[in-house]
Amino acid sequence: MSSVVEEPGSFRDPSSSVFYLDGRVLRGLDERAADDWTALSATTFFPKALADGSVVSSEPVTVADSQLPRDYALVLEHERIPFISYPYEWTFDMLRDAAVLHLELLLAALEAGLTMKDGYSFNVQWRGATPTFIDIGSFERGTGGPWVGYRQFCQTFLYPLMLEAHLGVPFQRFLLGHLDGIEPTEMRAIFGGRRRWKKGVFKNVYLHSVAETRVTKDSEKVRKDLGKAGFGDELAKAAVKKMLKLVRGLRSKRADSGWKAYRETCSYSDADREAKEKFLREVMAGRVTKLAWDLGANDGIYSRIVAEQGGCVIAVDNDDVTVNAMYRSLRADGIGNVLPLVMNLMDPSPARGWRGTERSAFTDRGAPDLVLALALVHHLAIGSNVPLPEVVSWLRSIGGTLVVEFVEPHDPMAERLLANKRAGLFPDYRIDAFEAELAKHYTIERTVALPGGSRTLFVAEPR
Repeated sequence: MSSVVEEPGSFRDPSSSVFYLDGRVLRGLDERAADDWTALSATTFFPKALADGSVVSSEPVTVADSQLPRDYALVLEHERIPFISYPYEWTFDMLRDAAVLHLELLLAALEAGLTMKDGYSFNVQWRGATPTFIDIGSFERGTGGPWVGYRQFCQTFLYPLMLEAHLGVPFQRFLLGHLDGIEPTEMRAIFGGRRRWKKGVFKNVYLHSVAETRVTKDSEKVRKDLGKAGFGDELAKAAVKKMLKLVRGLRSKRADSGWKAYRETCSYSDADREAKEKFLREVMAGRVTKLAWDLGANDGIYSRIVAEQGGCVIAVDNDDVTVNAMYRSLRADGIGNVLPLVMNLMDPSPARGWRGTERSAFTDRGAPDLVLALALVHHLAIGSNVPLPEVVSWLRSIGGTLVVEFVEPHDPMAERLLANKRAGLFPDYRIDAFEAELAKHYTIERTVALPGGSRTLFVAEPR
C-alpha cells in the first residue's frame, strides 16, 4: 500500500508543493509553475547547476493520479537530502556561503529572463558541508521591476550576517526566535547613530526601513510602475551584483579567530586522543552506518573517522566559532558527508512554525544508527546539573549504537567544572553508577580505559 505524506513546511506556496511517496521526494506543480519549469529547463545555466549540485537533482516523473494528494499539471522528483537543517543551526560562513549561492543562482536566472519569487534562507540545504538550493518552485518567468525576494533575503540572510560581521553578535538566536528573520525596523533600531554608516547598512537597513513605512499597500502596482519607469532586468541584475559583492565581503572576526586557532585546537597529540581514535576505528571496522550523530563534536576529528565509512555524519556542538572552523576545514579537505551544526544540547532546536510542524525538532529529522557522545556526559551532568540517569535515558531515546565516554571526577576537565559547584553536589557522579545506568538501557559490548587513567570508553547496543 503506497503512503502519501504532504510536507508540512510546503503549504505556503500552493503552486508548488512537496510531498513524499514511499520514501520518494516529489513536488507537484500547477499550470503556471509547470510553465515556469519548462522555461527553467530550457536555460543554459540550470542544467549546469543540476550537474554541479548547486541545485537539488530534479526531473519530471509520472505518478498515478491515485497516488497524488491533489491534481497537478506536472510532478517532479527530487533527490533526498540526507539530513534537513535550518539557518539557526548554521555558522556564519555557512549562512554566508548559502547566501552567495542563492544570489549567484538569482543572477543566472535574471540573465536567462527568469527570476526568483522569494529570498528565503530555508530554501538552501546541505550535502555535508556543501550548500544546495532546493526550492525549484521559486524560479519563475521574469516580470521586470525590483526583485520581490529582496526583503526576505535581507531578513533571513543579510541582516543576520550583518549582526555578526559588524557587531560581533551571533545570529542564531535571532533566527530561532523568528522564522521570518529580522525586520528592517528592528535592524534600524539596532544600527542607529553612527552604526548606520557601516558597510551596506544605510541602503539595505535604513533606507529599506524608511521606504517600507511609506509603502504599505499596492506593492504589486508599485513594482509594475517601477518596471514601466525603466527599473527592468538590467537594473535588477546590477542590484543583485552589488548585493553579491556586499555579502561576499562580510567577515566575522569571531569566526576568523576560530579558524586561525584551528590547528592549535585540533592537532595536539596525547595518548588519550590516540587511544580514542584507535578505539573508534576498531568500532567502525566493517560497520555500515547510514546516519550518525556526533554530539559535542568539537573540531570534528571523530566525525571524520565515522565518515570514512561513507554514511552521513551530523556533527553538533554548542560553540559556533569551533563549528565554523570545522566547516571551513571540511570544505578545504573536500569531505562531503559531514554536516556541522550549531546547537545547545540542553536546549536543542524544537519544532517551529505553523502548528509546530513547518520546522521539525532536531530529534525528529531521522533516527541515527550510531551516536557518539565523547567528552559530553560530564558537561551535561556536572556543567548543566542533569542527573546521570537522565543523561543515559536521553541517549537511549535517540536510538542507535552508542559510543560514549565517561570522564571521572579527578579528570582535569571535570575538576574545572566542579570548581564552580558546591562541594558534594554530585555524589552519584561515579563510573560505577554510570555503568549501572548504562546497563539498564543497553547491552555493553566493550569497555576500554584510556591511558590517562581518568576516562573510559563504552560501546553499547540498545536493549
